[in-house]
Amino acid sequence: MFRINRDTRFSGDKSPYKTNVGAQFRHRQCTREVHSPGFYLHLEPGQSFVSTGLWHPGPETLLQIRQRIKDKTRAWKALREGCEVSGEALKRVPQGFDPNHPFADDFKLKDFYTHQPLTDREVCAPDFMERFTEACRQGAPLVAFLTKAMELPW
Repeated sequence: MFRINRDTRFSGDKSPYKTNVGAQFRHRQCTREVHSPGFYLHLEPGQSFVSTGLWHPGPETLLQIRQRIKDKTRAWKALREGCEVSGEALKRVPQGFDPNHPFADDFKLKDFYTHQPLTDREVCAPDFMERFTEACRQGAPLVAFLTKAMELPW
């Protein structure tokens, strides 16, 4: 869980630090590393969502992921057919990777995640946990691919 309040004792600005509640469920071997593969739930009126994957990994991890995409093109293709992977991207394909590769655009990615928006009605519905679990299940192949790229057990 992420904190929502800041220390306002000596501040003129008493507004909350965050107006949302976020919970990240990361790989069990990455307990201290916020940038690790996993599942994320963001709850905020009108802006809730579920996300799976990896946000802002370090350079070494990015290299491992890109190398796995290059080495396991068939597995990455099957994964991409089943889910839309988003993230911030570079303008050019990184050095050492073929700009003519079928997944050259994916080599440019600096984040690898899925994003599924949730309405306020869905968040407040009795079946919310089933909906959240299903979103995580759909994103699990991406998390598995990233976890294996980082040489972590899945």
